[in-house]
Amino acid sequence: MALFSYKAMNTGGRIVHGQLDAINLVDLEMRLKRMELDFINGAEVRRGGLFQGGNIPKRELINFCFHMEQLTRSGVPILDGLTDLRDSIVHPRFREVIASMIESIEGGRTLSQAMAEHPKVFDKVFSSLIRSGENTGKLPEVLKSLSDTLKWEDELASHTKKLFMYPAFVGTIVLAVTIFLMIYLVPQMAGFIKNTAQELPTQTKLLLATSAFIKQFWYVLLIVPIALGVGIKLAAEANPAFRYRFDEFKLGLPVVGPILRKIILSRFASIFAMMYASGIAIIDAIRATEDVVGNTVVQDGLKRVSQLIAEGQNVTVAFQNVGMFPPLVVRMLRVGENTGALDTALLNVAYFYNRDVKESIEKVQAMIEPTMTLILGALLGWVMLSVLGPIYDVITKLKF
Repeated sequence: MALFSYKAMNTGGRIVHGQLDAINLVDLEMRLKRMELDFINGAEVRRGGLFQGGNIPKRELINFCFHMEQLTRSGVPILDGLTDLRDSIVHPRFREVIASMIESIEGGRTLSQAMAEHPKVFDKVFSSLIRSGENTGKLPEVLKSLSDTLKWEDELASHTKKLFMYPAFVGTIVLAVTIFLMIYLVPQMAGFIKNTAQELPTQTKLLLATSAFIKQFWYVLLIVPIALGVGIKLAAEANPAFRYRFDEFKLGLPVVGPILRKIILSRFASIFAMMYASGIAIIDAIRATEDVVGNTVVQDGLKRVSQLIAEGQNVTVAFQNVGMFPPLVVRMLRVGENTGALDTALLNVAYFYNRDVKESIEKVQAMIEPTMTLILGALLGWVMLSVLGPIYDVITKLKF
């Protein structure tokens, strides 16, 4: 299916704009008619580029899973539940996705097949879990697990943002103070310092040169980071080898790298446990989670794990040979595999990493403030020493 933007009129005579998945314009018109909208015109939306629209907020998916779990548990038919959701959802793009799913189910598809038609909204793991719930008759339980996992992922994403946003915020303040000193304060004193007619200290010469460079090329400090970020993103999308090296570089960063690894493995363990508990085979569960981890290095490790399991090794030995988890976690997996409670062991692994991530982020945040204070203090000390040093030398040479 393709994504079409459309212009239509509702029953009240009001013009409505939106986007909807359809096979062609004729199919689009029929879908809009089922939504009680009169088609006016439409065009296919070209997907691609850096900024792709249509993403659904995670909180919308959480609400979707919660409401569908409550409705299916109460015996409400899936079509009726989806219709109620379609009429109550505020997010326009998600409402259109639900409408498209309703039409697919009315056409004979199952809920998981309807979800699979929207991979941008419901990824492979999501649709696989729903399919498993349909096959085993445990759809409400699967929806509850999905809701809990999405809530956990939302919380984990907030922790990840804290890891980067706070240093970025403090670093921006330090950079702004530096630019202010170099562009405004230091040039005010530069004329007086140069007129002292004496040999300037090395640190003063360095300060004046730095100030002159920043004052003349201040835009470079703004353009270079943006250009570097866009360049890395484009190179990672175009070159798999570069993306692998960049992901490897991120995991190797001091302080931040180990935390990122724990976040990735925590996400993998939680989703793997949910899929295994839902009755999905181990190899299929690992392969489905490869696209979820978001890091090609870990993804490559998971591919090797699934290959070793396919060759006959048990789960514990496969993870141990790949070296993805520390010995403590491997022991958890071994106990879970021996007792037949591998899903519980995996949930314990996820809990272990989640707690470790929270503690690590709190420690990093506690370190950032004094570190940035020291950097700002050193910067101000350098400026004051470089500016006041020559002035003090002049004053001491004056004869009264």
